[in-house]
Amino acid sequence: MKIRIIAVLVALVIDGTTIMAQEKIKQTAGRDQLGAFAPKFAELNDDVLFGEVWSRTDLLGLRDRSLVTITSLISQGITDSSLTYHLQTARQNGITRVEIAEILTHIGFYAGWPKAWAAFRLATDVWAEETPEADARSAFQREMIFPVGEPNTAYARYFTGNSYLAPISREQVPVSNVTFEPGCRNNWHIHRAKSGGGQMLIGVAGRGWYQEEGKPAVAIFPGTVIHIPAGVKHWHGAAADSWFAHLAFEVPGEETSNEWLEPVTDDEYGKLE
Repeated sequence: MKIRIIAVLVALVIDGTTIMAQEKIKQTAGRDQLGAFAPKFAELNDDVLFGEVWSRTDLLGLRDRSLVTITSLISQGITDSSLTYHLQTARQNGITRVEIAEILTHIGFYAGWPKAWAAFRLATDVWAEETPEADARSAFQREMIFPVGEPNTAYARYFTGNSYLAPISREQVPVSNVTFEPGCRNNWHIHRAKSGGGQMLIGVAGRGWYQEEGKPAVAIFPGTVIHIPAGVKHWHGAAADSWFAHLAFEVPGEETSNEWLEPVTDDEYGKLE
């Protein structure tokens, strides 16, 4: 079964308030599979069910719609490929392995134990690769409007611990959301520029640290703004007991570059409170 859903989040800022607007979900499964045999059914499936109902995220988010849908299917005893698809969608919409186990257990008491058993057989395959770390990442994702992103493999050698990178914009001013697992931090580094340059950080979620050489570390919380001039040696990362994410803005300049230096030692990091 080939099913494609595309959902795009757009951030709008009105009077200082950030509002997430969601474009319509694009679904093609109906036309792909039944377009020639039942064109009207395909149209209703793709354009109405998904294009209109599922897209009304201003009234009910995708995560909640997934929860309602899988509960409805299991209650009816539908545990075929359609339930598998909606379990996969639920995972994409942020429902974790721990949460789906609790959800199906709860459903079992109301919809029937055998139905829950059947759903568990499908769910264990859908969440087969999920780990406690991934559960924590999914939970942290729900704390912020920006995506966690993919593992930051390109810069992993400059980080202690695991980090994730999600490009937000590459036009006008480059902006990325950088997410750090607890205890993760980048190396000491310097933003070089002939003129201009530097970086600005804005805390998005969790708790983190920023430190310039020779100065005390500064805690970063959601909404904290950090201005980093070019030529200043510094590092930033998560607190030891918290996931952390910040937006990183690259300040335009002439002949800009990034000079990576030594890691922040465990002794240096361990002194932070």
